[in-house]
Amino acid sequence: MQDTDSAIFENAPVGLLYSEDRVIRRCNRRFAATFGYEAAELEGQSLAMLYPSLDEFDTTGQHWVKELSAHGAYADERIMARKGGALFWCRVRGQSLDPAAPLARAVWSFSDLSAERPVVPLSRRERQVGMLLVEGLTAKEIARRLEISPRTVHVHKTRLMSRFGVRNSLELVRCLTSMPL
Repeated sequence: MQDTDSAIFENAPVGLLYSEDRVIRRCNRRFAATFGYEAAELEGQSLAMLYPSLDEFDTTGQHWVKELSAHGAYADERIMARKGGALFWCRVRGQSLDPAAPLARAVWSFSDLSAERPVVPLSRRERQVGMLLVEGLTAKEIARRLEISPRTVHVHKTRLMSRFGVRNSLELVRCLTSMPL
């Protein structure tokens, strides 16, 4: 059975990762290829190397702890970084193996969304606000999640609307999900 389990893990149609304290302990070929690496290059490395910035790595970790502690599972779509720094949209799903210590041991899946959602350069905060708008959060919910004021969320949203040449939130979400970010 062990050989079958290993074959299933290695040949899964999505990138799979087992992490301990946000360090990659094992990943399949699909995961490594998605990020432009060989699996051996990633194992033992911090997940930080796959984020656009250390700040985004830290902020995401804080959010993961809250969600995994509350629900045991996590899901979002976010911008990640490939080897060499190229940014791309990625669907992330995670499951904690120990709810008392949510990041101690976790299993993750990563799906490359590049074909559906290419990346357009935005500031870190614009990306954060945009991703949360796409998830359907209100300005107040985004403000709470990012620990900023609702007014600041509206400023970023207004900039995004201007940048994409749209008049309302619905048009903005449509652009964010169908146009490059």
